[in-house]
Amino acid sequence: MPTRTGLVLDSLFQRHDPGHGHPERPDRLIAIEQALRERGLTEACTLLPRRPATRDEVLQLHESEYLDRLEHACRTGRPFIDCLDSGICPDSYDVALHAVGAILEATDAIVAGNVRNAFCAVRPPGHHALPEKSMGFCLFNNVAIAADRLIRMHGLHRVLILDWDVHHGNATQAMFESRPDVLYISLHGDPSCLYPGTGWETEAGTGDGEGFTINIPILPGSGDAEYRRAFDERITPAVEAYRPEFVLISTGYDAHRLDPLAPICLEEESFRWMNQTALAYADRWAGGRLLSVLEGGYNLVVLGRCVAEHVEALCR
Repeated sequence: MPTRTGLVLDSLFQRHDPGHGHPERPDRLIAIEQALRERGLTEACTLLPRRPATRDEVLQLHESEYLDRLEHACRTGRPFIDCLDSGICPDSYDVALHAVGAILEATDAIVAGNVRNAFCAVRPPGHHALPEKSMGFCLFNNVAIAADRLIRMHGLHRVLILDWDVHHGNATQAMFESRPDVLYISLHGDPSCLYPGTGWETEAGTGDGEGFTINIPILPGSGDAEYRRAFDERITPAVEAYRPEFVLISTGYDAHRLDPLAPICLEEESFRWMNQTALAYADRWAGGRLLSVLEGGYNLVVLGRCVAEHVEALCR
């Protein structure tokens, strides 16, 4: 088994600028890079290459008309696409293509055995990006495209996507809710009071995918105890029954008590044991194959510390 952890970390991803005062700002990656370097983690990892995804790669899950609209909006200097939350700049289309391409390179590297696991510090994030439009800071659905590639190109039959960003990954769910080859599990703030207003427990998949979507809404003010209960009672039994061949994580840190965008009260220790639990899933059923991709997290100090601990756990 390979012993190194792969890392995608590149200043190019700072070039996506959604506008002054936007929480999903380039400084997020500066904070992450500083925290990783302070702990010597960039040297401990294998730096993975970035490349732009091809149009065909993105079109596996997104619509051609949306790509055309997004590219045109960026090239012509539009300040946002589809909604005010999704700020863009002239570089955003190219940066988003590189985010997808870097994640696909990391996915292939893990499958090929070149690295054991990997973390992708890319932006813009992805789990709200629908096939036909942008939502909630997201342009392309990075993790979903990686999951589809694992099935379509690498012949896998059971891929787990574990999404612990505090906001429900509505688009990831929409892309896979009728498919049994992806088990999508999301812990997120209660949809009655948190964006995007989806992710009720009753949303459990459709057709052949019924039962392969698991939503666990968390009430405002909840913390470590509620998350541990969710893992013990819902998540771990579902993963044990599914026996995934690969683990993908939509890794958000906006459920931390100091994050400005959500009313959930996790501590850094909470993310620490979630990291270890996800790694245990990968070790037990997927030969250690795990890829985590940055989603949310908007307190820069918390974000840097949590990502550094996450990468440190991957390098165990």
